[in-house]
Amino acid sequence: MPARYDPRSEACLTALTTAARPQVAKISLVQALEGADTFTAIAGATPGEAVAVIEYLLALLYASDHIPRTDSEWREWVLRRESLAPAAAWLRNDAAERWNLFDPVHPLGQNIALAPFMAEHGVGPAQIVIEQTGDYNQFFDHRHLHHARPVPADIAFRALLTQMAYGLAGNAKVKKNWLGHLLFPQPVARLGGRVRVLALGQTLGETLRLNLAPGTRRPNDGLNYSWTGGRSRRSFQGRKVTRLPDGPADAHSYLCRSILLRPTRLSDGSLGVDRVLMGSGEVLPDLPGEFCQDAVMVKRGSKGKDAWVQLRPSPDRAMWREAHALYATVAERTKDKDLYNRLALLPGTRVQLWAVGLITRKSTPVAWVADEFPYVPGQEMEFREASEGASAICEYVARALWKAADTARGIVYPNPNPSDVKRQTERFNGAADMWARAGDHFHVLLDAVAEGLEPVEALVGFAAEIAALARTALDNRLDSLPAHGSGLQARLQAQARLRGSLTASKAPHSLQEAAHVPR
Repeated sequence: MPARYDPRSEACLTALTTAARPQVAKISLVQALEGADTFTAIAGATPGEAVAVIEYLLALLYASDHIPRTDSEWREWVLRRESLAPAAAWLRNDAAERWNLFDPVHPLGQNIALAPFMAEHGVGPAQIVIEQTGDYNQFFDHRHLHHARPVPADIAFRALLTQMAYGLAGNAKVKKNWLGHLLFPQPVARLGGRVRVLALGQTLGETLRLNLAPGTRRPNDGLNYSWTGGRSRRSFQGRKVTRLPDGPADAHSYLCRSILLRPTRLSDGSLGVDRVLMGSGEVLPDLPGEFCQDAVMVKRGSKGKDAWVQLRPSPDRAMWREAHALYATVAERTKDKDLYNRLALLPGTRVQLWAVGLITRKSTPVAWVADEFPYVPGQEMEFREASEGASAICEYVARALWKAADTARGIVYPNPNPSDVKRQTERFNGAADMWARAGDHFHVLLDAVAEGLEPVEALVGFAAEIAALARTALDNRLDSLPAHGSGLQARLQAQARLRGSLTASKAPHSLQEAAHVPR
């Protein structure tokens, strides 16, 4: 009998229950929708996996046409906790042949055209797990790549969804002469190059309702069940062709990869995957605002050529350091930022804005970054004032620490080689230590504003904490200096330089006020 794994009824997801003591539960897609308000959240192995699962559940809601029609109806859905059971019923009754992960003709979410090459060229299932793939070639001798240790079917399913959402650019182990030369270079998947922002509610159901875009089912819009048997797909011959999604169901389940999974039986008799193939899939064009309603726009550029671009995760800046851009987007809601426009219809309702991104180095994943920021509709300007003020304080203090470090460097190294100045200054620069600890204080600041504290007052307390961090960071950097002679002189002058900077007339007002806060 052919292998059959149906994620509608199989326990393919993990979620946290809403019990007093939350537990991790293994659930199916139908259970996720039917009991959405009995779970607090998707418990993904990584933030990216959790986002990919939520994206897929949203695609199911759109495909089932169980969505609000207008913004006012969306508001009622959220306030009265509209049941998602009709979508679960639609999913349960959908054609069974569409929902087999290992169907020999139309495997769910996969490209069966890769089948003739599986026996000879299939590689280990680690290749579809983003955190393990390296640059899709992995170790030089490919031991990891070809390792045959199988993974359970549910892990493979979630990895498939994550690749479709966050897959990186690069060349996987496919050949140009299989289906065409364009099978070889993989483009960045639909969320791979930006920060995705989701509004989180108190339950999984509330999260799904908050992120649904109202509308009417469009012609041709539907779930991407498989590469074959549905809408026509791109060819891997000739020129690269992009395809604009037919609607939200299509967009949230877009097949950004050609993937094929080979089933096997695990030692306990359950189904798993022991071999995979992966190449380029469908390619998105630059998407209009309706498909990027959560996007945070920031000004980037050089040499006077600034441009507004979507916020990308950075290896150099923690996510909280970009919160001011998120709150600016929320406060300056434009027509195509409908997510934030809809949230504004829920005054006084606190939600968490969850920002998730994947930091990469070329085609190699480095780390997932994720952070949550409180938002209460009606307090947009307060959050913006607090986040922008906090950012200004930290940037100013970081420069003050560098100046103090430069003062110490000038005394300890009076005749430096020009090429050594930067390294010598960094020895005494406590800015990195300050940044590393400032995030916790930033979140305390935002929580205080969410609870109603005026931003001006909250920023004074925040500034006092950051000033204390700066003094400690500088002292720690100066500890290696001798307690006499030039070492003592460097210590005293650097500390005096920092004190002067923190109370200077050009310092942010909150820092000046914080100087009067008792330590």
